[in-house]
Amino acid sequence: MFKRISKTACAAAAFAAVTLTGASAETRITYKSAKAGSSYYQMAVEIAEALKKGTDGEFSVTVEESQGSVQNVMEVRARGADYVFTTPPALVGAAQNASGPFEGKGSDKFAEIRALFPIPSLTMHFVVAESAGASKIEDLAGKTVLLGKGSFGASEGEKYLELFGIKDQVEIADAELSNAVAALKNGQIDAFVTAGSWPAPNVIEAAASVGVDVLSLTEEQIAETKRTKITIPAGTYTGQDEDIVTTSLPVVAYTTTAMDDDTAYQLTTTFWEQKEAMGGNAPWWNGVDTALMANITGKLHPGAVRYYEEAGVELGEAQK
Repeated sequence: MFKRISKTACAAAAFAAVTLTGASAETRITYKSAKAGSSYYQMAVEIAEALKKGTDGEFSVTVEESQGSVQNVMEVRARGADYVFTTPPALVGAAQNASGPFEGKGSDKFAEIRALFPIPSLTMHFVVAESAGASKIEDLAGKTVLLGKGSFGASEGEKYLELFGIKDQVEIADAELSNAVAALKNGQIDAFVTAGSWPAPNVIEAAASVGVDVLSLTEEQIAETKRTKITIPAGTYTGQDEDIVTTSLPVVAYTTTAMDDDTAYQLTTTFWEQKEAMGGNAPWWNGVDTALMANITGKLHPGAVRYYEEAGVELGEAQK
């Protein structure tokens, strides 16, 4: 009887060991970014595929649709060690200070948020038909401009028109941003404003089919916006012979201290190792480099810090 029980116990123990080994071979990650159909949701899918490929299937990433960055941060309160999400660094700061959209909604969990790596920034594009003859943002006075509705680009574009004193001199088109290229083609508008990772698909289409100028801002104007300066290299769009200097809203992939250091290290390492291949399939990844690390204003996950120190990437003391 004793021998039979021992054999059964041994068999059960062996099965459990195999099961645990199999489970440990796959690290499950939930990645929450943006609305389905958006460029940032597509980026999430690309990251999920890159992590799976780069770890030979060790990482299994589930991409979740999101209603926006504020929701992504708020969900930190109920999520565990497998949670990765994207948001601008400024929103993390707001959450940790219980300010802005997080006023009255503070949580100790927000103090545990840690950065992993930057992803393409939301980049402002002021796109003008060549026939409109505009070379600077002040030249939009007297023109019809499509801003769209309810997006970061729409609110930011309206803010800039007011900041630079031409809001009352611009006719704002009552149309959705999805109609921008068609409206530009048929002469209904002179320009449109869009914010997204570069190269932006709607700007690529407009540049190739209509011929456009994408306006640069001056250093003084960029300072006035209080946004982050970014340069879109010459040649990014058809007919673009010079760099475009504009503004951006940095976006970063985050997790929390609940994630163990080794997982954060492997996530960060695999992202950077796969970035070049990702850029070959989706050019917006080519705009991501370690220079964007300076835009991360809060702390990095210790596992990510290990990667950057090994890679020789200089970090600020506040990031460690």
